[in-house]
Amino acid sequence: MSQEDRPDSPSTAPLANDRSHTRRHSSPVVDGPGKAASRAMLRAVGFSDEDFTKPQVGIASTWSRVTPCNSHINVLADAASDGADEAGGKGVVFNTITISDGIANGTEGMKYSMISREVIADSIETVAGCEGFDGVVAIGGCDKNMPGCMMGLARLDRPGIFVYGGTILPGEGHTDIVSVFEAMGAHSQGNMDLIDVKRIEETAIPGPGSCGGMYTANTMASAIEALGMSLPNSSAQNAVSQTKQDDSREAGAAVLKLLELDIKPSDIMTRKAFENAITVVISLGGSTNAVLHLIAIANTIGVELTLDDFTEIGKRVPVVADLRPSGHYMMSELVAIGGIQPLMKILLDAGLLHGDCLTVTGQTLAENLADVAPYPEGQNIIKPLNNPVKASSHLRILYGNLAPEGSVAKITGKEGTRFTGKARVFNSEEEAQARINDLTVVAGDVLVIRYEGPRGGPGMREMLTPTSAIMGRGLGDKVALITDGRFSGGSHGFVVGHITPEAFNGGPIALVEDGDQITIDAENDVMTLHIDEAEMTRRREAWQRPKPRYTRGAMAKYARTVSSASLGALTDLPDADDLT
Repeated sequence: MSQEDRPDSPSTAPLANDRSHTRRHSSPVVDGPGKAASRAMLRAVGFSDEDFTKPQVGIASTWSRVTPCNSHINVLADAASDGADEAGGKGVVFNTITISDGIANGTEGMKYSMISREVIADSIETVAGCEGFDGVVAIGGCDKNMPGCMMGLARLDRPGIFVYGGTILPGEGHTDIVSVFEAMGAHSQGNMDLIDVKRIEETAIPGPGSCGGMYTANTMASAIEALGMSLPNSSAQNAVSQTKQDDSREAGAAVLKLLELDIKPSDIMTRKAFENAITVVISLGGSTNAVLHLIAIANTIGVELTLDDFTEIGKRVPVVADLRPSGHYMMSELVAIGGIQPLMKILLDAGLLHGDCLTVTGQTLAENLADVAPYPEGQNIIKPLNNPVKASSHLRILYGNLAPEGSVAKITGKEGTRFTGKARVFNSEEEAQARINDLTVVAGDVLVIRYEGPRGGPGMREMLTPTSAIMGRGLGDKVALITDGRFSGGSHGFVVGHITPEAFNGGPIALVEDGDQITIDAENDVMTLHIDEAEMTRRREAWQRPKPRYTRGAMAKYARTVSSASLGALTDLPDADDLT
């Protein structure tokens, strides 16, 4: 989106005479005799005469009791508002929605997950644009909150900061939410009784905070910090901690500094900054969802970023973090040794990060990292660059006759780098899950789960339930799973998602039949359906698009406007109906 296209951008905002640039947006709302009605309304929610002369800072809170990821964010929002007030602004807290992937996974409701990202971005843009906030603090905890908040900040392009709600602490026996999903899979295989499953269920989630491994929430928090849009170390703090409350308060104050310096998200989220974010995500072994969300955020701020950028950067960046789901440690354990700041210093010193990128501190990334202490001696969570977990990226962008517009795989190497097997085709996640549970799925199968893409689902569900069931059955390196849907950051095994074009748009994944041979080659980044072109053409001519599953409401509106996953699955692109 260009500067001219952004709603109420600084270049088009009506400026009141003799008003500071720190009040570009609030001044037209509250200044002068003609705005008495506006002021009257604001007095009723706590504004004083003095407050009308201050920059207004909107605090976008994703607080909700829907999920533990966000159940504490009201406290953080109040702290951010206090920080803005103490720095000479006027904080105004408002809410946007959240949903819970962890609760909805494996159900029809999970289709709302990606939709919620767009609703969050829309609502932050709507409230801040309407109310005339001069700056914004956005606080997110669960997966879609975070890119949704960032897209809202990007659309507004007003001085703003993102605050991460923080990671959850480990459950009893070093467990987390993925432990529960995998326990369910183990029970279906007969390897765990219900008493043990219930014990894990009761103790794996001990309180507030986002899922505890390097799953999507912690991945996106780390990416946003590397982008320069969070204060240093915001991504690596426990949800229940004084440190996290202090981070929120400092963020509220920092927006006032950004207003004074007139630093906007478009000044921070540059092409180099996105390269930094990708580098950090790869080094941490982060979620495949980062590909989808970073492309979406970049497009929103007006930076060109494609699937192939992940491949190019991945050639030179190793995976060095031994973090779940493929590794051993949890985010809280990384927090205890210093978070991602020492890792970023290592990457910067090795020439893998751009140190001249501006950040929300008003300083460059290199300046922020100048005095960062190294990790303590003897720690095993972050490996040396010369002895990594994996020498190149685990995020593989695969093309081929099954994914001519690209797909995203998460291959750590533990499950191998090449898989050939026979297709077992399902037209929904539920169909696949039933066949995994009843032991129909066996070693050597390539599970094809289709019509789960952004339009076909609609909503691009993540396949945590089937991948966890596969792992629980001990088939992680014996079965592959490919889909035009996506995966949870907690998914692991031989999995490929985001296949484009999706089945609903007539992509080759729609043409696969049971028994077809499929090869996934993560060394050459190719995925091949072993049928000849004549057979492919015959099947394509016989294929008919299924009727939309929804014709009214949020899902129908999303399906009509959403773009390809390879473009970030955005709903505000021009002519989205033509973007397959």
